[in-house]
Amino acid sequence: MSSSEPARPRTVLVVDDSELMRAILSDIVNSTGAFQVIGEAETGYEAIRLVHELDPDIVTLDLEMPDLRGLDALGYIMSEVPRPVIIVSGQSQALAEPMLHAIDYGALEFVAKPHGDEARDVDVLRTRLLDALAAADNASLANLRVQRVRRAAARAQRAAAREARMYGFDPAMPAPCALAIAASTGGPRALIEIVPELPAELQAAVLIVQHMPQSFTRLFAERLDRLSPLPVREAVAGEILRAGEVYLAPGGVHLNLRRTHEGISVDLDRSDPVWGVRPAADVMFGAVARHYGPRSLGVVLTGMGRDGADGLRAIRDAGGWTAVQRVDTAVLPSMPRAAAPYAAVELDLRDIPGAVLERASVHSRPGAR
Repeated sequence: MSSSEPARPRTVLVVDDSELMRAILSDIVNSTGAFQVIGEAETGYEAIRLVHELDPDIVTLDLEMPDLRGLDALGYIMSEVPRPVIIVSGQSQALAEPMLHAIDYGALEFVAKPHGDEARDVDVLRTRLLDALAAADNASLANLRVQRVRRAAARAQRAAAREARMYGFDPAMPAPCALAIAASTGGPRALIEIVPELPAELQAAVLIVQHMPQSFTRLFAERLDRLSPLPVREAVAGEILRAGEVYLAPGGVHLNLRRTHEGISVDLDRSDPVWGVRPAADVMFGAVARHYGPRSLGVVLTGMGRDGADGLRAIRDAGGWTAVQRVDTAVLPSMPRAAAPYAAVELDLRDIPGAVLERASVHSRPGAR
């Protein structure tokens, strides 16, 4: 192909048992010019067959399928013929566990189906699907491997209690320092590797912004909580940040902070999106830098765009410690690459928990700044 010829559209296989939803998704994909629907499937088995026959660049996949479950189809695709898979599914409670398992199986992004067929709902779907397609087009397939996650929740909780007693740690104490983590595409998988490895004696509050649909953040927080020695939950407005607790920003609102007579508390707001997202890591990082100064820690993980870069600079400028995930290990390297100029270190995921513990220990010593 000569340099003057347009690039070939990226091909997409649309998998959904609803004829109407397949038509809506196909219209959105084909309207871009950069992506083209190469086929449609209404069952999981048909999806597997068409992946082999058509070799699409990207697959959109519903989790609710009439024969082979969407989760089983995803597991097959990512094990046998891996490629970026975008989950486009409903938001019912019954889908909570399959959605979380889809992270382990290698799903790239999640797009929530609209609640109705009104124009506004379809417009929201369009925006989210186009963002997901752009992410898929830039994703590193090598970093979308099937992930095996520990499921020893009870053992983790017992270990947390033992460690807390061993270190004489008071989990109710206000946080002497704060760790801010930013993640987007590929982030759930990265967070599942990091958060369960944070030890129970961590004397820092952990605040996380993960770009994902509003209905999924609570479910993801519950999943992390089951896997982790530290308690994990969606952040609640007004609660005081406590050492050794993890706060996930709810979808659709910014996670900000405010100072009260009891300590630093969570402040959730619906101000304008930043970089097109809400919650935005830059908002949360900036709040951590303002309230914790040199006792701030910031980490930017995989994701598309540059959310987190300005916030990491704010933490650095306030005298805090900064890090990014190694760019070559990220599913989407844009976010860590944009933030790298403001990072003191670039780390493998497995090295982040230890580095965080070391820095938080320094800040929690008597007389530490």
